[in-house]
Amino acid sequence: MTYKIAVLSGDGIGPEIIKQAVGVLTGLGLPLEITEAKVGGAAYDAYGHPLPSTTMEIVENAHAVLFGAVGDWKYDTLARELRPEQAILGLRKSLGLFANLRPAILYPELVNASPLKPEIVCGLDILIVRELTGDIYFGQPRGERIADGTFKGEREGYDTMHYAESEVRRIAKVGFEAARKRNKKLCSVDKANVLHTSQFWREIVTDVSKSYPDVRFSHMYVDNAAMQLVRAPREFDVIITGNLFGDILSDEAAMLTGSIGMLPSASLNDKRKGLYEPSHGSAPNMAGKDVANPLATILSAAMMLRYSLNLPAQADRIENAVRQVLKNGIRTADILGGDTSTTLVGTEEMGNAVLKALV
Repeated sequence: MTYKIAVLSGDGIGPEIIKQAVGVLTGLGLPLEITEAKVGGAAYDAYGHPLPSTTMEIVENAHAVLFGAVGDWKYDTLARELRPEQAILGLRKSLGLFANLRPAILYPELVNASPLKPEIVCGLDILIVRELTGDIYFGQPRGERIADGTFKGEREGYDTMHYAESEVRRIAKVGFEAARKRNKKLCSVDKANVLHTSQFWREIVTDVSKSYPDVRFSHMYVDNAAMQLVRAPREFDVIITGNLFGDILSDEAAMLTGSIGMLPSASLNDKRKGLYEPSHGSAPNMAGKDVANPLATILSAAMMLRYSLNLPAQADRIENAVRQVLKNGIRTADILGGDTSTTLVGTEEMGNAVLKALV
């Protein structure tokens, strides 16, 4: 079988980090058919739209999508629907990518790179399961209007937060199934003391939990969860939460690992087709300087092998190679952590080191 992969490098550091991930994938010796397409600002420059039909055709014909990053300050004056960031929202919606998986793992060699004390974060291994296609990001109606009531006559902006029962049930099932494969512990995060949407979320997740009696299940308000991620992060194993809260908490968890440059992610639909990308952004100020950390993208490629292509042994090869590189003391600037015994490398050299460590 030939595995078809759509590669969308995007903007900023996207092309540099994707190049390294593709190099590692190619080094596995698998029958891959890799097709590149433009997305984000690069697509707007070429086609006048951040997600053109030519790109969508390639994406739809692929088994999985490897995504870099989109965005640049020079596009900030464009109409909202033409900004690079709309490409990722469009891909999520058109492919039905409802489940975002973000593992936050602190490798032993990077303990000193974390801003928290070693005794708090050593051994950290959390999986955040974020609902990706509902909530306030996609809710309608939204926009601007003239207010009534207290601020009558003033302009106001508004968005709508909502979830359908089926949306909550399917993301809850993803979370519980993931927990069963890990430490059988799951925490559902919401704001049920204030939001009706969260009260509804809590009710449905609780009902789903009855099918997983072997999983230790708890609820937590999002503000408390944010605090506990800093105070006692190892108390968490799997976290499930909505789109808005998951966006915030997953970035917070990323910094516990020492750098967001270490955090991969997978966004899956109900057929396990997925989009795989690093959790960081396009960092246009770093573009072309050979300083970006490609490990999050390389680890995202490993997740692609595991979840969409059903090649867990090959995913293990990449993940073990990353661990070996870190053991060898090879670091990009974001994960140096003040350790003078390590070797500072750039984007390309880090990618080559992982490639050479493949066994």
